[in-house]
Amino acid sequence: MQRIIKAAVDRGASDIHIKAGDVFRARIDGELVPLTRQALTPEQTRAIAIDLIRNEEDRKRIDSITDYDCGWGAQGIGRFRVNILRQRGSFAIVMRVIPFEVPSVEALKLPKTLTKIAEAERGMVLVTGVTGSGKSTTMAALVNYINTNENRHIITLENPIEFLHRDVKSSLTQREIGQDTESFKMGLRAALRQDPDVILIGEMRDAETIDTAIKAAETGHLLISTLHTPDAISTIMRIMAMFPPQEQAVVRIRLAESLHAVISQRLLPRADGKGRVAAAEILVVTPTIRDLIVDGGNLSEIRDYMVDGREQYGMQTFDQHLGDLVASGEVAYEVAHANASKPSDFELQMRTFGGLAKRQSANVAAVAPAGGQPAEAPANDGFGSGIDFLNL
Repeated sequence: MQRIIKAAVDRGASDIHIKAGDVFRARIDGELVPLTRQALTPEQTRAIAIDLIRNEEDRKRIDSITDYDCGWGAQGIGRFRVNILRQRGSFAIVMRVIPFEVPSVEALKLPKTLTKIAEAERGMVLVTGVTGSGKSTTMAALVNYINTNENRHIITLENPIEFLHRDVKSSLTQREIGQDTESFKMGLRAALRQDPDVILIGEMRDAETIDTAIKAAETGHLLISTLHTPDAISTIMRIMAMFPPQEQAVVRIRLAESLHAVISQRLLPRADGKGRVAAAEILVVTPTIRDLIVDGGNLSEIRDYMVDGREQYGMQTFDQHLGDLVASGEVAYEVAHANASKPSDFELQMRTFGGLAKRQSANVAAVAPAGGQPAEAPANDGFGSGIDFLNL
């Protein structure tokens, strides 16, 4: 099992899928590909699940587990966030790869505005996107920047702990839900009594946690968390929708006063076929945007202020950043167009700002060999002569 997992990590896998009745699979550059030829039996998958569970008491109750989260690591292989589940009566496992090295904003090629956001003394910073869009990695980069440049106390609440941070200029307290504290809600309440400067919450799942998070931002802390929303405007709408209608007017005022920034991102395949690149939408809350949030009826106007506020505040929409990525040759026009928030407006934007045809030609040339013919895709045969299934 460990040889297969190591081979997947070496190929750049972001997730590994293990399921009874199927082969090992891995998500590489966004595509789910097979790693082995031999299908797993229910007994083999159960044995793998037992091996991944650290807690001895949980191992003993393995046959009563239906959904289970934990972390797992092996020397020379890596660290993983593990979810064990049941399907059709047998076990399945999904492992998210967590790099040993904590990423930096520069290494991830994220907009420099993120470092300015991380320097804020107080307020709520939300990193949003769909599952697998790199939210945890971006949050780790923000914490890494603070840790490297500021003398602060940073408390993280995670389920499980993903990136392991060492103290540099800051002091870090990393708490795992279920092991170090009962829940996100309880851990956040306790964090307010632990002299924090920065609090990171792995995920805000309910109105009570959001309410406490807003309170933390209101009382002078920088709070960083995630939501599963596709863009900045939908993030504000999602938060409002989690509260009863009779409370929303007050929540709008509190959110407007506490929200500092929203970073939404999507991972897109690179034009050269070598990995993926992040497209980011960035909302920085200015007095004008604060008024729009309080009003609540004209949230769609926020997008226009994001477009206009790029130079002064470092804001940008997805479509603006997609245009940059196409212009630099990092992302093909067709991919950017398919992922644009407003495809027709994006097309007009690209034509207006010059040379759509030239950009398309440049992207084709970037992925074609010297002879000018598109490169033939390599056959996907798993590991070829590599690894068949290892008996456990």
